[in-house]
Amino acid sequence: MKRRTFTLAALSATLVAGGSYLTFFGKPGQSTGALPGAAFAQDAGAEPVIRPDFVLGQADAPIEVIEYASYTCPHCAHFHTQVFPQLKANYIDTGKVKFIHREVYFDKFGLWAGMVAQCSGEMRYYGVSGMIYDTQAEWIGKGDAGAIADNLRKIGAKAGLSKEQLDACMNDGAMAQSMVATYQKHATDDDVQATPTLIIDGEKHSNMSYDDLAAILDAKLAQ
Repeated sequence: MKRRTFTLAALSATLVAGGSYLTFFGKPGQSTGALPGAAFAQDAGAEPVIRPDFVLGQADAPIEVIEYASYTCPHCAHFHTQVFPQLKANYIDTGKVKFIHREVYFDKFGLWAGMVAQCSGEMRYYGVSGMIYDTQAEWIGKGDAGAIADNLRKIGAKAGLSKEQLDACMNDGAMAQSMVATYQKHATDDDVQATPTLIIDGEKHSNMSYDDLAAILDAKLAQ
């Protein structure tokens, strides 16, 4: 199955430099909509905080599945609409799998989507991320930055975030930097070069169908 590939070193060169954040993620007033991530005021010399994972399922489940995915990756949206519901129903909800979704940022729009999902909090994170994947084509639209920002705000509002909470979230430069630093660390540690990538009990796997994934999980459960 197809995946979206990237070179972490190339992305890192763009993202790490303090001044590059404004270039890559957008500057205030670039469109009629309020652009997220406009205020990157964190000291460039400060060490970004590595953010904790959001865990879905029982913490002591016998199998751990980590998914690396981007909110702007069509193959990731396909995984979440076609594969993930069955994975959740048959393995996560039944206590067999502990699932962790780790965000990958190809572009500013994926980062903005991640900010909305993460600002929703641990209890609502997977519900909001699911909404973002389910409506990917709609909120991306024609790729207009202002329209995308407004569409993501609407998703956040549906999740229960107030206008004030969304304003604070989408202009939180320190949080955006920590999200990028977290993504870079995890992707480097796990040698992730494409999305979606699955890490199943430490073993790296490419994008796959539900049947192929279930076969791997069932084999591990039978051990």
